[in-house]
Amino acid sequence: MQILIKIIISLIVIVAATEIGKRVPSAAGLIGVMPLTGALVLVWVYLENKGDPQTMQDFAKGALWGMLPSILFFLVALVCFKKHLSLPVVLISSFGVWLGAAIVHQWLLK
Repeated sequence: MQILIKIIISLIVIVAATEIGKRVPSAAGLIGVMPLTGALVLVWVYLENKGDPQTMQDFAKGALWGMLPSILFFLVALVCFKKHLSLPVVLISSFGVWLGAAIVHQWLLK
């Protein structure tokens, strides 16, 4: 049941962002990266780990430093869109940079 609730809440956020994006794309972008996602995951991690302080600290640290690869993802996407590249190229480029940064992120946190 918990998984179903997680899926429903996630879908509501995604659908809301895409519907808002039809009218105000910048607001949809803000919703897409807002702390709501992090807060939802924080709640699930907390509940599933009985509030273990070390787990929560590790999550918060990973989320904080994890913003850097996400920033790089959107920076590359912005540059690619300014160059009028196709969506598949934008996504491959952005995810490629994000993956590289995420690997460095995990290596540095160990």
